[in-house]
Amino acid sequence: MSRTVLAIDIGSTKICAIIADIGDDNTIKVTGAGIAKAQGLKKGSITNIELASKSIKNALNDARRVSGATIESAIVSISGAYAKSLNSSGIVNIINKEIGIKEIERVMHTSLYNANIPNDYEVLHTLPYNFKVDDQDFIEDPLGMNASRLEVETHIVTTQKSNLHNLRKAVKAAGVEVENIVLSGYASAIATLNEDEKELGVAVIDMGGSTSNLVIHSGNSIRYNDFLGVGSNHITNDLSMALHTPLNVADSVKMTYGSLHTPTNDLIELPIIGDENSTHEVSLEVVHNVIYARVEETLMIIAQSLEKSGLKEHIGAGVVLTGGFTKMEGMRELAVAIFDNMPVRLAKPIEMDGLFETLRDPAYSGAVGLVRYAAGKYSPYEIDVNKKMRHSNESPVESEPVSLEDINNNPIAIETPKEEEIFDIKNELTSLPEKKSKKGDEIGIFTKFWNWVTQLF
Repeated sequence: MSRTVLAIDIGSTKICAIIADIGDDNTIKVTGAGIAKAQGLKKGSITNIELASKSIKNALNDARRVSGATIESAIVSISGAYAKSLNSSGIVNIINKEIGIKEIERVMHTSLYNANIPNDYEVLHTLPYNFKVDDQDFIEDPLGMNASRLEVETHIVTTQKSNLHNLRKAVKAAGVEVENIVLSGYASAIATLNEDEKELGVAVIDMGGSTSNLVIHSGNSIRYNDFLGVGSNHITNDLSMALHTPLNVADSVKMTYGSLHTPTNDLIELPIIGDENSTHEVSLEVVHNVIYARVEETLMIIAQSLEKSGLKEHIGAGVVLTGGFTKMEGMRELAVAIFDNMPVRLAKPIEMDGLFETLRDPAYSGAVGLVRYAAGKYSPYEIDVNKKMRHSNESPVESEPVSLEDINNNPIAIETPKEEEIFDIKNELTSLPEKKSKKGDEIGIFTKFWNWVTQLF
């Protein structure tokens, strides 16, 4: 049975809402879309909940008007400005010698337990980038394999709980509940990457109005993500100051004459800031120099982030650039020069049925990625913000959290913790989600589990 989904991409300069129908075979048909100017946001962060919710509501109402569908919950993007990441690992024994979904879920939860996540942080994504079955490394998919031990290395994306609360509050004030939250850079990667690029390793850079998000996809999933507070609006500010002209005029100059190719010496007439009745002449060469300097600086900052990741040798497919900033003429050529002659591709969102012409623009990669995420186009395995295990072959109602009984019957093989860590680990283990059962059964399960924990420590 098909279902209707709502995706809301909250960007630094615009908010995009897309409504789509998803079939039983996960085919996507876009039925409505709405775009609104972002207010109450600065560099991807919510600075005014009331203004942000009004912007979300405007985009949402337009999408509903086009689609004709009423939907009460949404999958929402969260800016990389909020995110902090770390890597972790986990190991479990396979009692029945065959690896199923429950065993994969259990080893991923173990990597979460082993991660040192502060109490005021919430996990957005737990993404496994390397599985190891017994002594065999870099297993693409361990499902169905025979083994006595399963190991995993995961990339864990976290954010402060207050950030999630403010995001949910802004969306709820617009009239919808938050069903799921996805890192914006992750969504952009889902919208633009092909299978060859994922296999070879690739860096995806979404360059927007005020921010740029970087994710490195290597192996099965994302291994690194970073956020940079630079975007095309910085060019507008630079032009306004250099040409002594109002911001709206500077933005128009950027859109009309913005190019990284060799300029002409033609003159254009612009109003003077503070005295818009007066004008002065400016050479297009000056415009070019201002734009070139800012774009070069932005790409150099991104290149430094790539170096910092330590994964440059893992990105055989090079760099994929997307986002509204990348539409500037000459962007690819300059990026190739700054990224040490690595392959560079300018990417638009992957085509979908019913995709409006407007949404085929690189500026909407994040929004399209959210819809694809809702249709199961994410990493082969993942634990999402709701602590739910996601996998690429699941049905929409499938996949319940690991229960206490499952863990009790399949003990986790972990190293004995240091004495000072015991209290934290006990707290984490005892906060595991419980399987639905009768009240009496719950008490019995908890008693068995507590006995196991006390024996373990």
